[in-house]
Amino acid sequence: MTTLDFSPLFRTAIGFDRLARMLETARTAPDAQSYPPYNIEKTGDDTYVLTMAVAGFGPSDIEVVVRDNTLTVAGRASQVEEGRAFLHRGIAGRAFERRFVLADHLVAEGASLENGLLQLSLRRVVPEALKPRRIAVQAGRPAVEQPAIANEQGEQSQAA
Repeated sequence: MTTLDFSPLFRTAIGFDRLARMLETARTAPDAQSYPPYNIEKTGDDTYVLTMAVAGFGPSDIEVVVRDNTLTVAGRASQVEEGRAFLHRGIAGRAFERRFVLADHLVAEGASLENGLLQLSLRRVVPEALKPRRIAVQAGRPAVEQPAIANEQGEQSQAA
C-alpha cells in the first residue's frame, strides 16, 4: 500500500486544518460500508438530494442529525415479532449508521420517507457577509473627513 504524507502541503497553509483532518480520515478509513445503498443527486446550482434505500424501516426507526458539518443517518430496526419463521430473509433489517461530511454552509432542509426511500433535501445557504458585493466607483477625489482632533488644534493655533 502506498502511503501519502500531506505535511509538506500544509506547512504554509493556515486555516486548512479541517481539510487535513478529512484527508487523514479518508486515508485511514476502513473499507466503506455498502449498506444501505444511496444516491447523491445535484438538483440545482445550490441544491442536492440524498436518497437512501431503507426498506423495512419506518419514520420512527430513522434518526437524521446534523452536527459540526456532519450529516448522520441512523436506522434502528423494529423488533421482529415472535413466532415468525422465515424461509428466506432477503430484506435487511439490521441497524445502520451512515455519515456524510457536508461542505460549509450546506444545510438539511427536510427529510421524507416514501416507498422505502429516504430523501434528504440539502441546500447551500451562503451568509450575506460572505457574498461578494460590488463597490461603486465614482469620478473625482473621495471626500475625506478630517479627524476632530486636528480641527481643534487648528482652531487653537488660529486663536493664538
